[in-house]
Amino acid sequence: MNNFIYHNPTKLVFGRGQIARLPKLIPADKRIMITFGGGSVKSNGVYDQVVRALEGRDFVEFWGIEPNPSVETLRKAIALGKEQKVDFLLAVGGGSVIDGTKLIAAGLLYDGDAWEIVLRGRAEKTVPLATVLTISATGSEMNSGAVISRYETREKYPFSGSYPLFSILDPEVLYSLPKRQVACGLSDTFVHVLEQYLTTPGQSRLMDRWAEGILHTVSEIAPEALSDNPDYDVMSEYMLSATLALNDMIRMGVREDWATHMIGHEITALHGLTHGATLAIVINGTLRVLREQKRGKLLQYGERIWGITGGTEEERIDRTIAANEAFFRSLGLSTRLSEEGIGEQTIAEVERRFNAGGWNYGEEGNVDGAMARRILEACL
Repeated sequence: MNNFIYHNPTKLVFGRGQIARLPKLIPADKRIMITFGGGSVKSNGVYDQVVRALEGRDFVEFWGIEPNPSVETLRKAIALGKEQKVDFLLAVGGGSVIDGTKLIAAGLLYDGDAWEIVLRGRAEKTVPLATVLTISATGSEMNSGAVISRYETREKYPFSGSYPLFSILDPEVLYSLPKRQVACGLSDTFVHVLEQYLTTPGQSRLMDRWAEGILHTVSEIAPEALSDNPDYDVMSEYMLSATLALNDMIRMGVREDWATHMIGHEITALHGLTHGATLAIVINGTLRVLREQKRGKLLQYGERIWGITGGTEEERIDRTIAANEAFFRSLGLSTRLSEEGIGEQTIAEVERRFNAGGWNYGEEGNVDGAMARRILEACL
């Protein structure tokens, strides 16, 4: 196991009715900005719960943070926050709202343009933030990462912001989500784990078993989470799986990949395809192209998650990759670029962007522009 430092300061507040705890969690003297996406929080009752909990507190609302939050919108929030002298942020929404709020938190204490923070890749100083999670997928409620888009140039980049001070997770708020949104959240959760697990064998039995526990859980609950009447226990497992998949826990001391995510970000930037939907496509091409590099872990993954034990190693790997693709299809998601009308023009642009940025991803650092092309061609 490699050297590592683990520190996650986010307090999880989990369960029914926990939004009512907001006044005990936010200091009374704070000037709060509450950030939202669209209007779903009004139809599902979350907005009313938040406003009722903060009755008598000093707060301002900012609405309209998009899926794949744009710096163009976040600049407006930063301007409002500075005008109102905001010193605490509460993100009420899913990963996009939380990611966008992380940039607002940095932008409120920055004199330049917020896009400069994204390009630098990290924030120097931030205003404290917390979250009320309404969509489980990205794990942004318990990590410091964020991904921001710039619509005018069709770019999308990650940066490191601040950890939320606390995050409220009430599984009941997930009941009203559209099935496709749940499917994309399950996909995002599953691939987050694979990016940290499907790399180099023999690094840590403990990290492997923790990762496998999340993979087993997600694959088992997926049909129920996508049913017409998901229950509290199922949505609890889904919600917590998404958080644990990317809260720094399962990556302690192990090598990571992230090539699938970075390629997926480019597809989202170019086509607007939901992040979890891009991952359901790209991960299969990654495994096909890098099967030799990932041989040991693919064999382990196939045996421990999909029960694949018979046949030659090559046959087992073939069946494992097929089982992986079948899982994403079971979520109702596309697993081929052609199904989304994406072809050579996009592949060439992704290759160009990787080469122009000098990007190299994967646990071996070998996913450059040429390799990204091969992976996308394997997804056609």
